[in-house]
Amino acid sequence: MNRTMKTKNILVSLLLLVGFTAWGQQVPKGDVLFKGGTVLTVTNGTLENTDVLVRDGKIARIGKGLRAPNGVETIDITGKYLMPGIIDAHSHIAGSAINEGTSQVTSEVSMEDVVDPYDVSIYRALAGGVTSIHLMHGSANVIGGQNETMKLRWGLTDPDQLRFEGAPRTIKFALGENPTRGGRARGIQPQSRMGVENMLRTSFQQAVEYKKKWEAYRADKNPRKVAPEYDLRLQTLVDILNGDVLVHCHSYRADEIYMLLKVFSDFGIPKITFQHANEAYKVAPELAAFGASASVFADWWAYKLEVYYSTAYNAAILTENGVLTSINSDSGELIRHLFHEAAKTQKYGDLSDDEALALITLNPAKQLGIDNRVGSIEVGKDADIAIFEGHPLSVYAIPQMTFVDGVKYFDKANDKADQRIYVDPESSIEKITIFDREDQHRCMEGANFINFEDLFSNQK
Repeated sequence: MNRTMKTKNILVSLLLLVGFTAWGQQVPKGDVLFKGGTVLTVTNGTLENTDVLVRDGKIARIGKGLRAPNGVETIDITGKYLMPGIIDAHSHIAGSAINEGTSQVTSEVSMEDVVDPYDVSIYRALAGGVTSIHLMHGSANVIGGQNETMKLRWGLTDPDQLRFEGAPRTIKFALGENPTRGGRARGIQPQSRMGVENMLRTSFQQAVEYKKKWEAYRADKNPRKVAPEYDLRLQTLVDILNGDVLVHCHSYRADEIYMLLKVFSDFGIPKITFQHANEAYKVAPELAAFGASASVFADWWAYKLEVYYSTAYNAAILTENGVLTSINSDSGELIRHLFHEAAKTQKYGDLSDDEALALITLNPAKQLGIDNRVGSIEVGKDADIAIFEGHPLSVYAIPQMTFVDGVKYFDKANDKADQRIYVDPESSIEKITIFDREDQHRCMEGANFINFEDLFSNQK
């Protein structure tokens, strides 16, 4: 074979490889017409008896009397409610690891490397109307690892297919007991709250010096110049200083929240979202003045001393003070009924329907920098949609269907092949038959389509 033929074969092989790679990263986009429902837009009020047309995964039209184009499925949602897919700004599902605890600064690691597309919690979240999550590093470190914003495309097996395309990078910080307790347990610094502030300032100052070295290197016209040693940990901190990475910080106490505002102000870092932030209501005006956000629990507190001084009015107080606020789950169970958590702000704070729904849709989208794509029902946005029987803020609300990019990933009416295992309360443990390797293979290859009633028929 001559050199020309070899070159052509290599080029063909490379083109095929690129083509297969691109194919593997594609995600399905759907076409559907929702007819006659009550549409909760979040940004444009409530629209009665309204249709929503989805084309190629995007919301194409909103109005009355819309007709389905040829080949587009029509779903009658008369008497039901259509709302934006719920977004959880603080989640740990779909990750095969959470903490990298070897150092108090681990900004070089990323949750994108440990995404588990087989985690059944993805499906269960979809069953609660959730379409996107913020998969976060844990809170063992003062400066933890980078997070991953994801779409819950259950059944796709390539972790890259769950990535929210184009979402800004984010990173996890932590204040208070979690990093200091870990520091004492591992015998590393810092081990006190004042040491946490010092580590933050020291780390950012190191990043400033690192940035200066690279700027000097790039400005030097000497062809014999030697580049500084590349450091991914410090480069990530430089990216934070430049505003390219959004910080989400585990926090509880008001004094520490205020401390971090001062640190960020001193280093010119313009944005931050405080996660949990149980005492944020005490510094709500200061948060609003800085432009900081808060992602809080509806009514979780007193599970340890530093969250003792909390209130269920936290979200409402922050909202009324102009702080961009969301409600998150931080739980594989709570994520399934975040709509109930949002509704609590109407009991504790008397928020309007749109304000309450924004806490789990548009506001977390803004905190994650993806509000141009999701968080409200608007023409041009991604068709990430949840259909409810009963108003989502009602205690009687029941999620019926969940769509991501116009593709249905959950349907309560066709749920026999979900991830439920029937357990007969009259059966003894000895009667349960453990499935064999072939069944295990079926689970891994097509968990989204398994009929567990057949698979575990010996349990009944």
